[in-house]
Amino acid sequence: MAFDAGMLSCVLSELRRTALGARIEKVYQPERDEIILAMRSYEGGKRLLINAGSNNPRIGFTGVQKENPQNPPMFCMLLRKYLQGAKLSEISQADFDRVAYLGFDTRDEMGFECRRYLIAELMGKYSNIIFCSPDGTILDSIKHISVQVSSVREVLPGRQYFLPQTVAKQDPLPPAQDKKNPLHIGEEDFRTFWQSSPADKPGDKWLVSGFCGIAPVVAGEIIFRATGWTDTPISACRGAALWQEFQAVTERIRQENFEPCMILRNDRPVEYSFLPLTQYGDCECRRFESAGAMLDSFFESRDREVRVHQRAADILRLLTNAEARIRKKGELQREELKACEMGAEYKKYGDLITANLYRLSRGERVAEFDDYENMREDGSFAKIRVEMDPRLTPAANAQRYYKKYAKTKSAKVELAHQIALGEEELAYIDSVSEALTRAESPTDLNEIRDELYRSGYASRMKAYVSHKAHTPEIMQFLTPDGMKVLCGKNNMQNEYITHRLAQKGDYWFHAKQVPGSHVVLVTAGREPTDLDFTTAAEIAAYYSKAEGANIPVDYTLAGKVKKVAGGKPGFVIYHTNWTAYVTPDAEKIASLRKVK
Repeated sequence: MAFDAGMLSCVLSELRRTALGARIEKVYQPERDEIILAMRSYEGGKRLLINAGSNNPRIGFTGVQKENPQNPPMFCMLLRKYLQGAKLSEISQADFDRVAYLGFDTRDEMGFECRRYLIAELMGKYSNIIFCSPDGTILDSIKHISVQVSSVREVLPGRQYFLPQTVAKQDPLPPAQDKKNPLHIGEEDFRTFWQSSPADKPGDKWLVSGFCGIAPVVAGEIIFRATGWTDTPISACRGAALWQEFQAVTERIRQENFEPCMILRNDRPVEYSFLPLTQYGDCECRRFESAGAMLDSFFESRDREVRVHQRAADILRLLTNAEARIRKKGELQREELKACEMGAEYKKYGDLITANLYRLSRGERVAEFDDYENMREDGSFAKIRVEMDPRLTPAANAQRYYKKYAKTKSAKVELAHQIALGEEELAYIDSVSEALTRAESPTDLNEIRDELYRSGYASRMKAYVSHKAHTPEIMQFLTPDGMKVLCGKNNMQNEYITHRLAQKGDYWFHAKQVPGSHVVLVTAGREPTDLDFTTAAEIAAYYSKAEGANIPVDYTLAGKVKKVAGGKPGFVIYHTNWTAYVTPDAEKIASLRKVK
């Protein structure tokens, strides 16, 4: 799984067809290693995303809306200064490598026309976005590489830009590679190279190590098509078949005959490429009309999870520690509760001592009595031994056991109450953890922090300052029959739509007995159709912890949903409801969502 040179060729081909001549309207930098260029051409508005992150570097059109910081970073401000209003007039690729050049026609400080370049180096941990003047002088970059980091290639304002392949291997530069260009090799050279390679080396690894710009998945596809297996050694490959499949892939790149596809296993994306992948026989191969749509589909959930883990490290740590603490406390309380089962025995000992006071005296350590509750087969009673405190009188020993009995009796009630409180707190922590999976922006995470702050976790959140209350940005959907559906992304939003926005005649939905979003079907005086009910139930099931098919979803009139007195945010009670069983479809729900 990699954004290789072939995938870059596919994306740049799409850009040439639809974006050449487009004007840049706005520049955004929603993440520290990612920029978005909003552009407009004859075909309408488009958003070009360039990601220089070490995990998922890529470039391509995107339809995903992201929240931008209130104060744009300096790199974003520089691009706005020089690129807003500029025309995209050049799109090229550095040989067959993961470096894209975007040339923009703009004006310099004196008002003269000039061309500036935005260079996207998409090379894993070496990825970068570099902005250059017409003569190749670096104006700025999204990642600075100083002389302390690399003495060979500095990437700083004022330095001259040159391709990373022209320097020797030295971190943090991409390793210098002595590889062949797959687009420039002929059949004779290919066969010679193949015959001179180690016979026991797997064919896919030979392609990756011998040719530049080929990802392991593409190399495995070439070998699979030639031999029927992905890891066939070179000695078992037939040269003619191998060259034929190799040439078919390279010719597809030369002719720009791309077919973006994504491999899904159990509806989860596992791989993508610029050509159909046949090596995953037991998986679905889904094709897309554009590379941008495919990349959006593949990376949307993956990027969100990565960003949430990065930005919500403090919340995750707090929830993990709190859960461990409550579970440990609960185990100790259950052990104490189990020990309280001895309460009946303590009362029995007190009764036996009281009934036999006439024959007991101070100083006895053990007393033996007839156990009237345990009769033998011969009619006699079993004996029971009771430990005595020799310092106390027999009557005082009886009172000692009665006190133990009374203590266990009250402890059972209190321990049961404390265990129930612990279970409620665990359920609340589970709901917050589930809400983190739905967080889409820093605002969503701040709402969760505020919620935890107001729920009594402020002492565990170092240097946290509560934010001013604001109107939550809840998710909105439109059913196929035109009715609006509101959906909360966390407990604060759930409480807001259930108790503030929902009217008595609206319908309220929630996945049955699992943490999830509150969903409200806004009726606005109309009677919902069966499709409206089903759609709202599917949204509630999708945005919950429930998985699989036929998920039960409770629904009732919003006026019948009440807030738990003294309960945590988002916790409600209802007594009259219906239950629907639905199987949510991610693509269908995404298509119904309204984007602000």
